[in-house]
Amino acid sequence: MKIPYYPGCTLKTVGKNFETSAIESAKVLGVELVELPRWNCCGAVFSMTTDDLMHQIAPIRNLIRVQEMNEKGIVKDEYRVVVLCSMCFNTLKRSNLFVKEAKERLEKINTFLTDTEEPYQGNVEVIHFLELLKNDVGFEKIKEKVRNPLKNLKVAPYYGCLLLRPEEVGIDNPQSPKILENLLEALGATVINTQFKTRCCGSYQTVNRKELVAELAFDILNQAKMNGAECIASSCPLCTFNLDTRQEEIKKAHPEFEMIPVFYFTQLMVLAFGLKEECCRFDLNYVNPKPLLIEKNLLKT
Repeated sequence: MKIPYYPGCTLKTVGKNFETSAIESAKVLGVELVELPRWNCCGAVFSMTTDDLMHQIAPIRNLIRVQEMNEKGIVKDEYRVVVLCSMCFNTLKRSNLFVKEAKERLEKINTFLTDTEEPYQGNVEVIHFLELLKNDVGFEKIKEKVRNPLKNLKVAPYYGCLLLRPEEVGIDNPQSPKILENLLEALGATVINTQFKTRCCGSYQTVNRKELVAELAFDILNQAKMNGAECIASSCPLCTFNLDTRQEEIKKAHPEFEMIPVFYFTQLMVLAFGLKEECCRFDLNYVNPKPLLIEKNLLKT
């Protein structure tokens, strides 16, 4: 299966460990993520002003790229785009719904882009990689591909906000999601449930109020540890930064706090599929996960 894939900015820099592990694990499942040509930044956040069409330009341009990929035969009859980053997913999907629900909005955007882009037909579906794994691949097939089960690895899934809210955009029940749990179970991990798995990490407050974000992260991580988790599984580069890198600030405020590794769920897929460690790019994880993985016999020394 070939399917258009939107990376976004972070996955080409500090989130390269997310992209590389996703692409390589997808190959094992017979899925080729084909990167959009000439993609641009999604805009990072969805505008909350209903008459603000200018902020929809960047997301819609990326959806036009999907149309072009089909027209040029790069993919065949695949008017879907897979997104990994939760924030990019939320922004692209909400912009797509925003222009689809009102014909005049789409007409205005197409008029504005008429000199540089072909018209957007509103025919693209935005999906998250987890949705592809659940609906197109299936957790049973994923389980069949496991060569190195994550036995005894106690993982707390963390969704954050943007995978689940608002409800019309979310990929699962916003109150009681299970999609990450089901994937982790298919990989052989022991899933640790926590009340804070859908709690906000603090988002962009990390820029100018890192102490506040550190406290939010402390609550999320500490509850996971108290419930028995040995690591966290995330799907958002910003959440991962706040939960992983901000552990330095947590340690300053709470000297008794013991750091805990934070993985992208795709890194755990790479491990379970028995792929090369290099695909995980653990050098980009702030808290070194290797000691835990070696202890669990999931990595060699």
